Amino acid sequence: MKKKTTNNKTINITQVKSAIGRNKIQKENLISLGLKKIGCSKSIIINKSTEGLIKKINHLIKIEKGWLNA
Repeated sequence: MKKKTTNNKTINITQVKSAIGRNKIQKENLISLGLKKIGCSKSIIINKSTEGLIKKINHLIKIEKGWLNA
């Protein structure tokens, strides 16, 4: 049986550019990360799916590294 490991790495993302004029997929990726307006920030846990979302919209967001204190 595999032992589950918890990845406590998190990053803080902030939307710095507008979603107006972007294609539908980029808008959906912003919303799925919880970013709705410019200046909106979220702290998210890093995993493969969120890394993929961030790669698609990295020109619209600012990324700051942080740690989850659990």
